[in-house]
Amino acid sequence: MQLAYNIARDNFIEGGVNRILLATDGDFNVGVSDTKALIEMVERERDAGITLTTLGYGTGNYNEAMMEQIADHGNGNYAYIDSALEARKVLGEQMEATLFTIAKDVKIQVEFNPALVSQYRLLGYENRALREEDFENDLVDAGDIGAGHQVTAIYEIVPVGAKGWIAPRRYEDALPEAARGRGGELANVKLRYKLPDGKTSRLIERQVLAKRGDMARPSGDFAFAAAVAAFGQNLRGDELMKGFSQADVAALANGQNDFWRQEFLRLVGVAGSLKEG
Repeated sequence: MQLAYNIARDNFIEGGVNRILLATDGDFNVGVSDTKALIEMVERERDAGITLTTLGYGTGNYNEAMMEQIADHGNGNYAYIDSALEARKVLGEQMEATLFTIAKDVKIQVEFNPALVSQYRLLGYENRALREEDFENDLVDAGDIGAGHQVTAIYEIVPVGAKGWIAPRRYEDALPEAARGRGGELANVKLRYKLPDGKTSRLIERQVLAKRGDMARPSGDFAFAAAVAAFGQNLRGDELMKGFSQADVAALANGQNDFWRQEFLRLVGVAGSLKEG
């Protein structure tokens, strides 16, 4: 890695894409191998304009946690390559989104209206969580978004009046007037980002309006995203899935024409058969 950074600095292009692509099993046993020292080096080079993308190869002593961690600190991306087809997807079809950053230090903050939502939880992103006070702090590093890249965050919510995961509290406060007065709003979403060469973040703020009546069954991209999230939670042994099985995941994701989404359905089938066996 030190040699790669040396070469990147020697060939640095002002205003260009200065990124290292590291293909490894994550078992760092040559050069800098201490986790803290690696992260410090990656962050130092990131601040100097050289980003890092990691590509995982191998099995056995494969260190995925390390691979993802240093890619996060290097304002880059991480992908695991298990076949030539996957390499073609990551290094061919998705390369533009990987290399060309259009927004950096992107932060999202969601506030639900307690008049409509009694409980909620974010699915995943545990290693990307920020303290609330860091949202407006431009010195705190966050994720980047590449050209053509989409990011999806899924929340599971409990509507007011429905049974949630936590029993009502004895000393729970009454609803504030601000919440009652905005009964048409389900949530408020704030997004901060910097331009690729910027130092000061910009703010976008939008309200999510409440939809009256029964919610329709999700379809299209949203159904697929929900299915992927449910699949991941099942693999993690989430105790709050309430019997939502891999068969339910497959039913939710069914009807997708995209090749990669069909591959996900095959993966769900393999996971279901292993569990049954």
